[in-house]
Amino acid sequence: MADRARVLMCPPTHYEISYVINPWMREELGNTSALDAMREWEGLRFALSVLADIEVMAAQPGLPDLPFTANAGLVLENVFVSSRFKNVERRGEEAHNIAWFEAQGFEIRALPETITFEGAGDALFDRAVPRLWMGYGHRTDLAAASALAMLLSVETIPLGLVDPRFYHLDTCFCPLSRGHVLYFPAAFDAAARAAIEARIPAQQRIAVDEADALTFACNAVNIGDVIVLARASAVLRAALENAGYRVVETPLGEFLKAGGSAKCLTLRVDEARAVDSARLAVLEGTD
Repeated sequence: MADRARVLMCPPTHYEISYVINPWMREELGNTSALDAMREWEGLRFALSVLADIEVMAAQPGLPDLPFTANAGLVLENVFVSSRFKNVERRGEEAHNIAWFEAQGFEIRALPETITFEGAGDALFDRAVPRLWMGYGHRTDLAAASALAMLLSVETIPLGLVDPRFYHLDTCFCPLSRGHVLYFPAAFDAAARAAIEARIPAQQRIAVDEADALTFACNAVNIGDVIVLARASAVLRAALENAGYRVVETPLGEFLKAGGSAKCLTLRVDEARAVDSARLAVLEGTD
């Protein structure tokens, strides 16, 4: 039996919208329910616990966005590349995140101090080939792409983000286990769309419409053939099911107010290097 996935989460004990660092927060200052947020977070944790082992980081007063653990950094094998947040409001999370990963025995690596980088919010591993997709333009600097490629010895594909509503890559792009990508094309510049299309065949690109994008359907957690997300239209659900996935919906409206959803609230801490299955097949076919 394959090892279960390991996912890091942090309870929303101190979650609130007390500042504005993205367009979603602007209309929601002070408009959160602690009870509803905790109920929704527990629902997500339960849905994921069927598929993965959940590790819980302690919440900290004064760090209301700490539950968005995707932004803590990026994990590959036993290496943790810590985030360096663009907004001063979130920089207090950095030391807390590093301390947690140090206590778990991870090797801590950092990008140059001049580069902003917001972790697995903007850096997503392809599930079919050894490749890292990296969003830039709002929170993460373009220079982070070459730095990550060197730090982790992985091909890194930078993707320019142009719509401030989709300020992190994981709000509009999700690599899936069968080699598909779930994405909202209008969130990307022309060069990014071309980069995606050059690497992902048309039949494996699942494009969402704006309505699904605005409920953060792309901010999904994919483990095996299951996709956990807050909401999917009937059309999108059918497209995912036809591609071989099972869709699980769990409400996360309190977190959407802050510009986050299922993926934002999780971080895979068991990332392994993907195997290039096509190249492996060629090698296995030659003696």
